[in-house]
Amino acid sequence: MGYKNNKTGYRNGLLESRAVIVPGRYALIPHDGLVKNSVPGFENVNISILGSPRLGATFSDFICEFLEGGKNELGFGGEGIESFVYVIKGKLKVSGDKETYILKDGGYAYFPAGETMYFQNAQSEVTEAFLYQRKYEPLPGHQAYRVVGNKNDLAPIHYEGMADVLLWDFLPTDDLGFDMNMHILSFAPGASHGYVETHYQEHGAYVLSGQGMYNLNNKWYPVEKGDYLFMGAYCPQAAYAVGWGEAFSYIYSKDANRHPGV
Repeated sequence: MGYKNNKTGYRNGLLESRAVIVPGRYALIPHDGLVKNSVPGFENVNISILGSPRLGATFSDFICEFLEGGKNELGFGGEGIESFVYVIKGKLKVSGDKETYILKDGGYAYFPAGETMYFQNAQSEVTEAFLYQRKYEPLPGHQAYRVVGNKNDLAPIHYEGMADVLLWDFLPTDDLGFDMNMHILSFAPGASHGYVETHYQEHGAYVLSGQGMYNLNNKWYPVEKGDYLFMGAYCPQAAYAVGWGEAFSYIYSKDANRHPGV
């Protein structure tokens, strides 16, 4: 398998980790010690599985490094599965049945259930991307559709009216065809949530920049760029941004627009 950071052999100091795993409730998976996985269809791609049903999530998240010639021609998503890709850095060709898109830094694509994504690195340098897939929950009379865009073309929202906390919504928030959304939340140093949230929705979150303190089930944990967080339903959660000069930002998913069941 190997490690995502490509460091092998003995490390200086004690064997230790910031990892915290409470299946079905919450998890912190730090970047240090994250392993490379073999996932069918991904060729010449360093891929690590983050969130998954084994963790208690209703979705799967991946962080990928597409090396030169890196691709997936087998397909991602497909029948009954909705899929999403966000390009953190680089240039990625994303293809459907007919259309092809070139996504650069901040580019994203959502394909509804029944549509399959195909990937190819569109440059010789490494392209880093965050991938998500989930079983779609249909709602009679409503249907999701393909969405392609770039974060840099969107105007951020002042989260809860706070000027130092910015939110980007990637999918329509008021269309019942979509049973989930993907967002980026960014805290200026010293900024935070206005309160500790407790809600039905679950999240998978990948930290894109900065450092923070994250409340998971009313315990505070230090987190930083490259870490992954899972928050199950009803897990208390909140964040503070710490550090100097760099925003604490993360991309995260949220299920939405569906009855919880009885």
